Amino acid sequence: MTRAAPTTLRPTSAKEVRDAVLDTTGRLAISGAGTAHRWAGRPAEPDATIDLTALSGVIAHNPGDMTVSVHAGTPVRDLQEQLAEHGQRLALDAARIDRGATVGGLVATADAGPSALVYGGLRDLVIGTTTVLADGTMVRSGGHVIKNVAGYDMAKLMHGSYGTFGPLVEVVLRLHPVPKATTCVALDGPVDAAAAHVQRLMASPLEPVAVEWISDGDGTLLVRLEGGAGTLPARTRRLLDLLGPEAREIGPQGWAEHAALTAGTPGPPDSARAAVAATGPAGTSATAVTGAGAAGPQGAVVRIGCAPTRLAPLLATLPTTAVTAGLATGVATVTVPGAAVAEVHDAVAAVGGTSVLRDRPDTLDAPAWGPPPSALALLVAVKKQLDPAARFAAGRFDPWM
Repeated sequence: MTRAAPTTLRPTSAKEVRDAVLDTTGRLAISGAGTAHRWAGRPAEPDATIDLTALSGVIAHNPGDMTVSVHAGTPVRDLQEQLAEHGQRLALDAARIDRGATVGGLVATADAGPSALVYGGLRDLVIGTTTVLADGTMVRSGGHVIKNVAGYDMAKLMHGSYGTFGPLVEVVLRLHPVPKATTCVALDGPVDAAAAHVQRLMASPLEPVAVEWISDGDGTLLVRLEGGAGTLPARTRRLLDLLGPEAREIGPQGWAEHAALTAGTPGPPDSARAAVAATGPAGTSATAVTGAGAAGPQGAVVRIGCAPTRLAPLLATLPTTAVTAGLATGVATVTVPGAAVAEVHDAVAAVGGTSVLRDRPDTLDAPAWGPPPSALALLVAVKKQLDPAARFAAGRFDPWM
């Protein structure tokens, strides 16, 4: 018997999302831009898919309060363009934003970029959500006023849920000013030397907004600074002094090149690539400034997180072919042979960290998650309470639940 293709529903309002949940039976998949469709466990075949890409746009922007409410299907890059007109931004730089990732998709996958070092991830930037539960209940949590409240915090619960509790339909976000000036400093060297530099850097008053060590070879440490146009040059000089004579300034275009290559998108204009190459040591090129990207035919991409002091020693033990590592945040994305995924999960768990598969070939049968967390019983209980028939996003947390 041939299974019928699942129905795809494209709601344009929160009410239509609720109707889609109530008017369907069986398993439901929730989709957006599709930039993370390979992440976590493989989704089970759904009976229907709720496509949220038409649920897009700003609902309310309060520049004075520096908050914005948006539909969950809003691409972050579109939101950033609108906010920039007011000198504001969502201080989030996850790599896949350049590929069209939506606000709801980034919340659902707990994805963040290197600037989480200063601004936090979406767990910190989201101050309110509206979610549709399996019984059609519309649940609102938080709002435009930034404050702590007692009770069940759905905004936090939805962060990293991979859609298993239901679709997000609205998100309220905390904003930050657009920086007046930015720059980037690079220093080549292995991960252990980079970690030592980062320790001294984080003990200094220089306040980097992002720090990443990247490698598909020997390795390069990148440090991004933001600040006032008049004060940033002096801070940059102090940073160069701290890192030593081999450190070099590659400017904002150098970081932009790294971000574009990490995202797997076409990079900035050739002038930016030339700038990175020109400021590098003899014989290097802009393509050396890359990091963990697509899995490739035999590889897999794993996102890992642990205490920052444990990250560099951990990376030294893993069979990586490419790395993008936040040595100050403890978060890294690594490309490894597909056969080594379970080994990576176990190694990360052994140092008290967490890991999740982010990309793999279709033919690779590898565990998406490491050993189950100590809070698994609580996670299962919440799932049963909010989605008792297990309709949403089946398979994403296999084999945990």
